[in-house]
Amino acid sequence: MHVWAIANQKGGVGKTTTTITLAGLLASRGCPVLVVDLDPHGSLTSYLGGDPDSGQAGVYELFAGSAITRDGLIRQTAVNNLFLLPASTALSTLDRQLGARHGKGLVLQQALAGVEENFTHVLLDCPPMLGVLMVNALACSSELLIPVQTEFLALKGLERMLHTLGMVNHARRRPLSHLIIPTMYDRRTRASAQALASLEAGHRAHLWPSYIPVDTQFREASRAGRPISHVAPWSRGTRAYSELLAYLLGARDEGEAACSALAG
Repeated sequence: MHVWAIANQKGGVGKTTTTITLAGLLASRGCPVLVVDLDPHGSLTSYLGGDPDSGQAGVYELFAGSAITRDGLIRQTAVNNLFLLPASTALSTLDRQLGARHGKGLVLQQALAGVEENFTHVLLDCPPMLGVLMVNALACSSELLIPVQTEFLALKGLERMLHTLGMVNHARRRPLSHLIIPTMYDRRTRASAQALASLEAGHRAHLWPSYIPVDTQFREASRAGRPISHVAPWSRGTRAYSELLAYLLGARDEGEAACSALAG
């Protein structure tokens, strides 16, 4: 089971879009995929038809001690092969409630171990602030994906995220690899071009060698509550994220093989 954390210590850079789009593409391949909404704002939960203000059981109850199962906290979405562990606004109180509780940084890792046989991929949509939820995500992940909007204010969020990653890696047995994903690139603007050039100059070793373009179809997909690949498979956004997924899977067949094994 591959666990990917999608995180950046700045909001509005495309974290939820990246999570739902990659998950939708994997689901279309026949992969059983679990997306976990770790953001108290619940954007991913709302995207998939849930309501973070409704008090529905999800991530908060997981930290309170509930078991994670397909029949319990995990919800089947309207998209085939795509499952959701939803967020609620109560998540904003977790840091205060958990305090110095022993093992609070490994709750998600221990929970996901119980469903390892059910999913080929787990994608974690992280909050934009450092706290117990992001620490849990980074502790249990095999890859960190950092969407970065191609504008200079977003580059500051990237530096904070990399600083956090450095601290987390000191506590991990194996350093967490990361990939920086330029998002919302508008080739018509100088600001986008300059920001992309800055990323290439400072982070080439960990930078995806392409970008996610601005595409109005992302908005249409959000309105429909479906991944863009299901709403507009011909769109620029779908093509870009398909290239990203191929890059993450190493352009090999191992991802499809794993999907087929679980589907069977």
